[in-house]
Amino acid sequence: MTKLTKRVVDAADVREKDYFIWDDELPGFGLRVFASGKRSYLIQYRALGRTRRYTIGLHGIWTPETARQEAKAQLGRVARGDNPSEERQLDHQAMTVKELCTLYLKDLKAGLILGKGGRPKKATTIVTDSGRIERHIIPLIGARRVKDLTKADINKVLKDIMAGKTRVSVKTKKLRGKAIVRGGAGTATRTVGLLGGILTYAVDAGIIDRNPAHGIKKPKDNVRKRRLSEAEYRTLGVMLREAAENEKYAMTVEIIRQIALTGCRRSEMISLMWSEADTEASCLRLADSKEGESIRPIGLPVVEYLEERRKGGAEGTYVFPGQGDDNAIGSFPNHWEQLFKDSPLFDVTPHVLRHSFASIANDLGFTEVTIAALVGHSKGSVTSKYIHTLDTALIMAADTISGYIQGLLDGVEFKQTAYALDRASRKAALSRFLQNAIGEEDESEERLLAA
Repeated sequence: MTKLTKRVVDAADVREKDYFIWDDELPGFGLRVFASGKRSYLIQYRALGRTRRYTIGLHGIWTPETARQEAKAQLGRVARGDNPSEERQLDHQAMTVKELCTLYLKDLKAGLILGKGGRPKKATTIVTDSGRIERHIIPLIGARRVKDLTKADINKVLKDIMAGKTRVSVKTKKLRGKAIVRGGAGTATRTVGLLGGILTYAVDAGIIDRNPAHGIKKPKDNVRKRRLSEAEYRTLGVMLREAAENEKYAMTVEIIRQIALTGCRRSEMISLMWSEADTEASCLRLADSKEGESIRPIGLPVVEYLEERRKGGAEGTYVFPGQGDDNAIGSFPNHWEQLFKDSPLFDVTPHVLRHSFASIANDLGFTEVTIAALVGHSKGSVTSKYIHTLDTALIMAADTISGYIQGLLDGVEFKQTAYALDRASRKAALSRFLQNAIGEEDESEERLLAA
C-alpha cells in the first residue's frame, strides 16, 4: 500500500517516459514523475463522462502534506459538482482588456453600440473613443484580464492618466500628422467614463457579472464651469482683431467669433456647410450634430456675416474651407493653441465659448428651455426637418444674445433692447442696442418678448 511521503517522492526513479504514482490512502491523489526529473502533484477525477486531471504544483514548492490537503479540498469540490480542471482552463483563456476593447470597437464600427437617443455613435465619436482606447486604456491595463479588474484598478487608471503617465506624441496617418497625448483631469474623466461603458458592454455580453467602474469618483471637468466675464470678452475681442491682421489666422478668427456668437460646438462650426446655413429663416439646419439633426436659431450678426461671405464669392461645400477640393478647414486646433497659449485667456477652450453663450443667455433672463434650443441640447433641440419657420421668440433670443456678445467683443457696453420681426427693424434695434452705453435694468424674457 503506497502513501505519498517525502521519502517516496524523493526515491521515485526517473524513466524514459512520464509515469504516475498514486496514493492508496486518498484515491485520486497522485504524483507525476517527468522524464526530465521534475515531480508534480495532481488529482485525477471524472466529470461529465470524461477523466480529468488537475495539477496542484511541483514538488519542492509543495510538500506531500500540503499537496494532500489541497487534493482533499479540490476532490471535495468535485464531489459537490465542480470541475476544477475546466475552471482553470477557462481562467487561462479569460479575455484581456485589450481583447475586450477589440470586440467593443468592432461592434462600435458596425453601429451595434448605441449612443444618445438610441442612435449609433457618430464617426467622429468613434475616432475619439478609438484614440482613448489605444492611447490610454490599452497601455495601462490592456494585458489585464477583464474578470480580475477591481474598483482599485479603475481608480489607478484614473490617477495615472491625471498624472500624465500616458503622455506621448505619436505620428498619425495624415501627412506630417502628429497627435499629442497630454492626459490630465479632463482626459482622465472622459477615458474612465468610456472604460465604464466598455465594461457595461462586457456585462451585457456575459463576460463579467458586474461593472467595477460603477461608483468611481471622477474629478469634475473645470471646462464645464469656466465662463468668460464681460472683461474677458473684451480681451478676446482685442486678441481676435490683432490676430486677424495676420492672414494665416484670418479664417480661424472668423470661426472663433461665430462660435462665440452662436454657442455652436467647435466641430459644428468647423464643418458647417453652405447647405446648412438658412439665413432666410435665421437658422442653421445641422444635418449631423451631436444630437443628430438639429435646427439652431442664429442672431442677426451671424445672419449678416454669412450673407456677406456669400456675397464675397465664397465657393465650395464648406463655409470655412480648407486645403484641397471640398475639405473643411483642418488647421483650427493648431491655430487655436498658437493664439491662446501665452495669452491672458490661456485656459479658454471652444467649449468655454459655448458655455459662456449659455451663461450670457441666462444672465439676460432667458429660460432654460429657450437656452437649450439655442445651443442644441437634446431637451430643447428643434429637430424636425419639416420645420421651416422658427418660433419668433427663439429668433429674438438669438438676436439679443449674439448682439450682446458682439458688443462685448467690439468693446461696446450696453444692457438690453427689444426686437421686431422684420429684418430692417431687427437691424435698427441691434444698432441702437450696440450704441447704448447705459441702458435700463435688465428685463426678463417675458418683457423682452412682449416689447
